[in-house]
Amino acid sequence: MSEELSAYEKIWQTVSNIPYGRVATYGQIARLAGLGKRARMVGYALHRTPEHCTIPWHRVINAQGRISFPPDSDQYRRQRDRLIAEDIPFVAERVDLKRYRWRPGIDEAPEMYFEDD
Repeated sequence: MSEELSAYEKIWQTVSNIPYGRVATYGQIARLAGLGKRARMVGYALHRTPEHCTIPWHRVINAQGRISFPPDSDQYRRQRDRLIAEDIPFVAERVDLKRYRWRPGIDEAPEMYFEDD
């Protein structure tokens, strides 16, 4: 159990680093947390997040850019509303991962490091 808890703590810490206005996939979080391809573990960890934690769980979506909750559920609506509040739009119920995916190290860099498009 302590190994699982430490893996969950790594996941929670990684999710805590996703900046406002960005999303990450379950698989991406698993890799960044040093857990390889354990994307399902990310889902389990988010489900078991202690109530007192305020990690931005809503910024984690699936690899297709979709919310993993059933579309007619309260959880789906809550996650979608939170993402929209962060100016992350949905097109056909998907987030554009090319535009809104968190890129650690790049997203945190000052804008002067980016060339104009």
